[in-house]
Amino acid sequence: MADSTFDIVSKVDQMEADNALHQAQKEVVQRYDFKNVGASIEQSGEKVLMKATSEERVKAILEVYEAKLIKRGISLRSLDAGEPYASGKEYRIEASLKAGIDQEQAKKINKIIRDEAPKSVKSQIQGDELRVSSKSRDDLQSTMALLKGKDLDVALQFVNFR
Repeated sequence: MADSTFDIVSKVDQMEADNALHQAQKEVVQRYDFKNVGASIEQSGEKVLMKATSEERVKAILEVYEAKLIKRGISLRSLDAGEPYASGKEYRIEASLKAGIDQEQAKKINKIIRDEAPKSVKSQIQGDELRVSSKSRDDLQSTMALLKGKDLDVALQFVNFR
């Protein structure tokens, strides 16, 4: 019998991310507490740029954006938001969505699988994803449950379960 496998990836649905951004833009335009503070949120290339005249308001814009991402099913572990910084008379926050598992995180996940998963489970790093294989599907499912229970710095999805 052939090995069963699945892939561990960290991807963001770009359409959902765009929808979350547009909803946040609408809310920022309509909310009373954002009037006359130069509040805006927009996409510039790969980054999302939030602007306002005070540090508190720009943090509030970030909270609105985070709420919209959560509503759209995007984990906040995928959001890489910087600290507010002054730029002239306004404050700005730059944020971006992380995709892919970097080498350091992949090695960490690999080590967890080696140390704590059932012994029949093998894993290997393939670019920005991991391939996990085993003869037993039950062992693979217990490995998924193990990884879901861990507090990792990346949002994980399990795809191509065969």
